[in-house]
Amino acid sequence: MTFDFDATIDRRGTGSNKWTRYPADILPMWVADTDFAVAPAIVDAVRRRAEHPVFGYAVAQDSLRAQIVTELRARFDWVISPADIVLLPGVEPGFNMAMKAFLRPGDSIAVQTPIYRPILRAPGHWGLTRRDIRLDPGASGDWALDLAQFETQMAGAGAFLLCNPHNPSGKVYSRTELLGIADICARHDALIISDEIHGDLVFDGRVHTPIASLSPDIARRTITLMAASKTYNIAGLKTAFAIITDPDIRVRFEAHRLGMVDSVNLFGLVATEAALAGGAEWRDAQLAYLQANRDVLVETIRATMPGITLHAPQATFLAWLDCSALELGEEPHAFFLRHAKVALSAGNEFHETETKDFVRLNFGCTRATLLEGLDRMRQSLQRR
Repeated sequence: MTFDFDATIDRRGTGSNKWTRYPADILPMWVADTDFAVAPAIVDAVRRRAEHPVFGYAVAQDSLRAQIVTELRARFDWVISPADIVLLPGVEPGFNMAMKAFLRPGDSIAVQTPIYRPILRAPGHWGLTRRDIRLDPGASGDWALDLAQFETQMAGAGAFLLCNPHNPSGKVYSRTELLGIADICARHDALIISDEIHGDLVFDGRVHTPIASLSPDIARRTITLMAASKTYNIAGLKTAFAIITDPDIRVRFEAHRLGMVDSVNLFGLVATEAALAGGAEWRDAQLAYLQANRDVLVETIRATMPGITLHAPQATFLAWLDCSALELGEEPHAFFLRHAKVALSAGNEFHETETKDFVRLNFGCTRATLLEGLDRMRQSLQRR
């Protein structure tokens, strides 16, 4: 089957957050959802369920749990049981639940910055001290992990909140790096909370490794958060899941919904199962398209906007652009919004002080939209 990722789909007037925040003359390339029609298998499954006239509270069917088990084994050689799965309305509620359940006000939690805003701000919701472990791209742009710095920052920390693949850098952690992280966390008796929502979207033949899949001992101190939402463009259906192999940790985690983290969306459950069961061909085709978009993005910026530094992301559909050499006299997201009519994510959403000269660009769009956005940015810099 072939899929047309070049098809333009008008999302205005649909309640899309991405397409309604800004006026019609602004091209939105900010929030992390794609502009592609979802896999036909998902549409068919949701349509069939919508034909039933009752949309009451829903629970995960055994078939969904079995599909998740099958998917993790096939994709990542990770063997879990259906009982290890906790359904959630999102990854963000999941890592907030974990912080509330296992840490107390005044405790420390480590994160790797720059990091996307929900993770950056989450420790503050619970009175925790955030310890920043700064990621640097290095000369080669591979964002190598400094384990010595990691060890220093983890001393006394109660947990580490991992984002793998990393948002916004697009880094994919190697097995060696993950083993180093797990070893340090074990020495400091720190919980690992791992956001792996972009785990299917890795480029250039790389393989995503869930940190909990490395060993049963690592799994026992890890809460892994996953979803089909980014891969299959179903974020609006509000469905995710945690994998927690330790029964005591799982019970404690579940006990901290606290009236804030509700049951999962009926259609999200249906869509997730359909995606995992019948969406693989679409997923792989989309990945190839995104990788080609990534390559066009990198080549175009390097050829036409040399004042912007961009290291090719290893995963995700998000690019992290360093605009500091442009010396714009204002934050770059504001400049490009005003002069290029392109909406990008502001750098200071990813760290309060260190990333104001950066922007994050979403290339999960048609090739024509990507090229238009880049051309608008180029022209705005030439006019300046």
